Amino acid sequence: MATNGKADVVIVGLGWAGSLMAEELTRAGLNVIAIDRGPWMDTSTHTPPAVDPDELRWGIRKELLAKPKDNTLTFRNRTDQVAAPQREHGIFELGGGVGGAGFHWAGMAWRFSPWDFEIRSKTIERYGIARADDGEMQLQDWGVTYDEMEPFYDRFERIAGISGKAGNIDGVIDPEGNPFEGRRTRDYPTPRLKTLRSMEVFNEATARMGYHPFTIPAANLSQPYVNPLGVSMGACTYCGFCLAYGCGNFSKSSPQACVFPVLMRRPNFKVITESCVIKVNKAADGKTVTGVTYVDNQGREQIQDADIVCVTAFQVDNVRLMLTSGIGQPYDPATQTGTVGRNFSFQTISGVDMWIEGEVMNPFIGAGAHGSQIDDFNSDNFDHSELDFIGGAGILTLARDGAPISKAGKLPAGSPRWGSGFKKAYQDNYQTYTTIFNQGCSMPVKGGYLDLDPNYKDKFGVPLLRLTYDYAQSDRNMAKFTMDRSIEIAQEMGAKHITPFNFADKPFTTAIIASDHVIGGAVMGADPATSVVNPFLQSWDCHNLFVVGASAFPMNAGYNPTATVGALAIRAAQAIHQTYVHNPGSLVEG
Repeated sequence: MATNGKADVVIVGLGWAGSLMAEELTRAGLNVIAIDRGPWMDTSTHTPPAVDPDELRWGIRKELLAKPKDNTLTFRNRTDQVAAPQREHGIFELGGGVGGAGFHWAGMAWRFSPWDFEIRSKTIERYGIARADDGEMQLQDWGVTYDEMEPFYDRFERIAGISGKAGNIDGVIDPEGNPFEGRRTRDYPTPRLKTLRSMEVFNEATARMGYHPFTIPAANLSQPYVNPLGVSMGACTYCGFCLAYGCGNFSKSSPQACVFPVLMRRPNFKVITESCVIKVNKAADGKTVTGVTYVDNQGREQIQDADIVCVTAFQVDNVRLMLTSGIGQPYDPATQTGTVGRNFSFQTISGVDMWIEGEVMNPFIGAGAHGSQIDDFNSDNFDHSELDFIGGAGILTLARDGAPISKAGKLPAGSPRWGSGFKKAYQDNYQTYTTIFNQGCSMPVKGGYLDLDPNYKDKFGVPLLRLTYDYAQSDRNMAKFTMDRSIEIAQEMGAKHITPFNFADKPFTTAIIASDHVIGGAVMGADPATSVVNPFLQSWDCHNLFVVGASAFPMNAGYNPTATVGALAIRAAQAIHQTYVHNPGSLVEG
């Protein structure tokens, strides 16, 4: 086994979190080595404009994603079941190369609400402790507030060039933005995207109902932009091929488009590709880490020593590395003790498909994050006193549903499924279709967790991760409530054919892609008894280890996680080079 020369920092996984941390740390003068499981991948060679936007290749076969045979896990709903391996992508849409899922994501760039960060405290304050301690949910605050996160959200938005319209700048509410959002210091760096027909119909209907529609903040840039790193990006052309695709126009924010052009030119940065980290190495006293062990592309085990280790891989990989490295105490659902693997959560999805006769939606025009939303029923923006749940959902419509193969499955109930009848139904309904999608929060449950599977191992002989999870009853109730609201909105929009859906009205499964926002397992917090990392994402057990990503979220909000991952990564990186390197040790008291 070879041991490489020591780096100041080794980063495990070069997606959004890893690239943002590497940029921040190398700019501060630290020598950084990143190790990524996948191959090098960039726009100019992998998805340039000359590459066809082939739905079969990218949207169906998912060629940009990591293959399940190379990285999978096992799943069960309850501890009395035997978990089985997931053999399709399902909800775990991991990136297939450097850039991670940031290369193929849709681009919704949300900030979480102030309530999300203090969910336990705020629930008790408004509704009493019985609502927080219902016997099933396992609520906890993040250890950081929205106001503390705000400058780091702003930094992420500037690097990514996010398009949007602010609804709350220093307490001044603008009705053209989201009036429910937390206070911002300034507007988005680029204007909001254009309003397309499905958005117009949704906006008009929800406004008539007294709600507050706004355009979703997007990493699909509305105009040319140069970010603070000096990287130039183009304007979105609304081509309609975005989610699961690379962007040859350099107008969808990604590590490749926003960070790599600067990072890869720095002499104090190096990336090792096609190499899988299998362990974080602990010092003899167990109080610090010394680096990582990885398997290179020749199948050889290597050791990369470093003064600081940053685990910035996909959520499930972060948790698995903590477990296989023996860092922290694994969570025990029977006693609710231990922390590693605790608080897995997902996204609670419901909504409606609809067809509005006489409309021409032109659904083939759009972008990955293109749509309108109301937050009237998100977070704690409405009174839950007489309701049997907490939290809520962003209720949105999307302008990105024109892909011909996928769209063929979206026909009114009773339509023929083959032959000339199917063709006629598809022809008649393609232009009239739109959707309302409720992206709901997900509350952690005491029985929902991640551990190492006793029966299955990967090709390196490392145990697979095992997921045990089912929805909280609160989430199920919330999904039904928001589905009913979406039916009302669809009726107001003029839809005659409405097909409701609710993914939470049956047992949770990893096989159906309701969403791909998987959360938790190495959660952050102010109490070592209930968290793996402190509010700076620094391990409570080994002070020179930082675990960064959606694995740190104690619960999932009614929003996409990427901007929060990015903001937390920048915050952790700044704490490392501004404070930690000058005085190594815990960044918080406790």
